Amino acid sequence: MLATTTGLAAAAALPAAHTAHARPAATSHGAAAPLQAAYSNPVLWQDFADIDIIRVADTYYYSASTMHYSPGAPVLRSYDLVNWEFAGHSVPVLDFGSKYDLNGGRGYVRGIWASSLAYRNSNRTFYWLGQIDFARTYLYTATSVEGPWNRHATIAHAYFDAGLLFDDNDTPYVAYGNTTIHVAQLSADARTQVRTRQVFTTPPEVGTLEGARFYKINGNYYIFLTRPANGQYILKSTSGPFGPYTMRQVLLNLPGPIAGGGVPHQGGLVSTPNGRWHYMAFVDAYPGGRVPVLAPVGWTWDGWPTLQLVGGAWGQSYTAPLPLRPVTPMTGVDTFQGTRLGPKWEWNHNPDTGRFSVNNGLLLRTATVTNDLYAARNTLTHRIQGPTSTATIELDFSGMADGDRAGLAMLRDSSAWIGLKRDGGTTRVVMVDGLTMDGSWNTTGTGTERASAGLTGSRVRLRVSADIRPGAGRRAQFSYSTDGSAYVSLGPAFTLNNAWQFFMGYRYAVFNYATRALGGSVRVARFETSTP
Repeated sequence: MLATTTGLAAAAALPAAHTAHARPAATSHGAAAPLQAAYSNPVLWQDFADIDIIRVADTYYYSASTMHYSPGAPVLRSYDLVNWEFAGHSVPVLDFGSKYDLNGGRGYVRGIWASSLAYRNSNRTFYWLGQIDFARTYLYTATSVEGPWNRHATIAHAYFDAGLLFDDNDTPYVAYGNTTIHVAQLSADARTQVRTRQVFTTPPEVGTLEGARFYKINGNYYIFLTRPANGQYILKSTSGPFGPYTMRQVLLNLPGPIAGGGVPHQGGLVSTPNGRWHYMAFVDAYPGGRVPVLAPVGWTWDGWPTLQLVGGAWGQSYTAPLPLRPVTPMTGVDTFQGTRLGPKWEWNHNPDTGRFSVNNGLLLRTATVTNDLYAARNTLTHRIQGPTSTATIELDFSGMADGDRAGLAMLRDSSAWIGLKRDGGTTRVVMVDGLTMDGSWNTTGTGTERASAGLTGSRVRLRVSADIRPGAGRRAQFSYSTDGSAYVSLGPAFTLNNAWQFFMGYRYAVFNYATRALGGSVRVARFETSTP
């Protein structure tokens, strides 16, 4: 039996920026399925942190952090808050300096941090806002989340962990800050700052508050804030966007729905068209990353949100908020049809666009001469499906040159891979671990070959099976096949690092780099992710 909440607000609705009756972005989806009794948490077991969530008419959109991966700031789409698919990216390229090109520097654990997604009803346009490198804030806009997204403005203020709100009169406001919370008013064209004011100082007994999300609900202004990594608070003003604000605790040390995972926190509030409210938060679930969970929200008589709990905890399941509607699955086979990568893919830093191509297969030409995977450009990444899953690539290696290294990695600050080494005209399949970084994300280990086998022909399938349930001692196993049917294990199991400091969770990564000279290539004919 689900626990009940008190004082559900009647017909509370998000502002126009969040409930605009614009035509949703075009997509193909099946007919509505019957309402199911329940959904399970996490609603999506992949790494999508620092959630911002909005509704436009009857479609929901979800933005997340991507740090050093490019394109940045993915946008997910849903029609029921439970089933999600990739729609696009708000930041097409990390053009914030050469370090994001792995050229004279590195952007690891920089780039796209907690940012904001909003919809402006007056011009039927999506806005993405985020600060980069604690230096300045960028805005991108698009009339469809699939893009094209274009740079709209650069503001010479760093709005840390910002939430963007378009008020009822269409004025743009930004709530931002860490512990000391500010609200900035932007110009009508959202290109410059008009003014900013400190609106709240976090009490010492609470500690740090950040991750602002800014709402106007029933005439009140709310700034939704997280206490990392175990709490969520909300500020309320009845007197306008600049306050004064009062604070209430939404949750603290609340047991979460993922065994071994952390406390649900940092995310956003969203309403359904019929006035039902929900909170989408993330749970720290390393080594896999930070994964989204969903819970219903009620409202007290005086306008404060309350979580619907199950046995004093965030529920492992709840009644579905809407009839469930199928979308493109997050797992399956990609044979790289057409001439562009789909939005599920992100590169480790910006790619060298002249050294890869998509044409019914992915051609990866070597783009870097190095012995360090962390320095190699054009490494293509894919989120790992939890709690356990397998990734398999089919690789044509006939174009490899001497000194080339290509394969499939478990990529993070402690990494391992299975792949091919071409030396002296001979190709071997190898398993390598011991790729490591220090706390400043400099390479401390370029890898140790742990096992190898001779290889003939021109094609091979490489496979990694990963266990990313939260906790220590989780492992990945590597194997290969020369006939696409029988797989041979190679090397020892790789123990995953479950520390949080890298922020992003492990990813599957496809790579090809040179240790001697450029010129070689591999062709990826197929990539498949599957779950037991």
